[in-house]
Amino acid sequence: MLASSRQTIGAFFSACLCISGICLLQFSHMQKLIPNQKTASLETLEREINTEKVRLNWLKQMPSFGYTNLIANWVYLDFLQYFGDDEVRAKTGYSLSPEYFEVILKRDPRFLEAYLSLSTSTSMYAAMPERSIALMNNGLKSLSPWVPSKSYYVWRYKGIDELLFLGNSQNAKQSFQQAANWANKHTDEESKQVAEFSQKTADFLEHNPDSKYAQIATWMMVLNNQVDEKTHQRAVVAIETLGGKVIKNPDGSTRIRLPKQD
Repeated sequence: MLASSRQTIGAFFSACLCISGICLLQFSHMQKLIPNQKTASLETLEREINTEKVRLNWLKQMPSFGYTNLIANWVYLDFLQYFGDDEVRAKTGYSLSPEYFEVILKRDPRFLEAYLSLSTSTSMYAAMPERSIALMNNGLKSLSPWVPSKSYYVWRYKGIDELLFLGNSQNAKQSFQQAANWANKHTDEESKQVAEFSQKTADFLEHNPDSKYAQIATWMMVLNNQVDEKTHQRAVVAIETLGGKVIKNPDGSTRIRLPKQD
């Protein structure tokens, strides 16, 4: 009985120590963000990037003591600060993006919102679509058509990356088909629409792997995800390069005029 109590107390103090360590690292990380980095030299910024990479590597290995979701949320907040610092990212790039998500999705593979940020930041900004897709493939092992809610979006994000950034229409078709299959298991209106659009994209790619219409529709998915302005502009340019036209309706919504030929 005494030994059991000691083990319980030991586990409790270990968990407290773990959480305290995370808080200390979080505070230290926040303190580094306070000084004005606009005038920091590239050498200083790169040194901070290396320090942050060491911290993320430690977080990948650190035991969670049951606080997996808390760690994932904290690291996601760190990522948002990292990603949102446009001036510094213009100097150093976005190479740490997949490092953040390796921690986040390892701790909480059902963190649905994180997958969209992963796709945008890692595939589009960091130019590492292979890494993004690998992280999604690993996360999908912990998902099902029902858990978490709307998990079919992860298949869509993967299909987007495969089609737009790798040009792999075969894998993209399979991902959109899976998105349709999972969405079809639900009866709400949003799921029905996702199932329909995903199925149409998969069918386009089945009959025409190089379909401009399918690529334009996929870029339209990017626009519909309410992304930042830079990503929005990149999607518009890509659609127009493919021969489409992005048209703003009087009510503020957006529609696409497709090219005359696919």
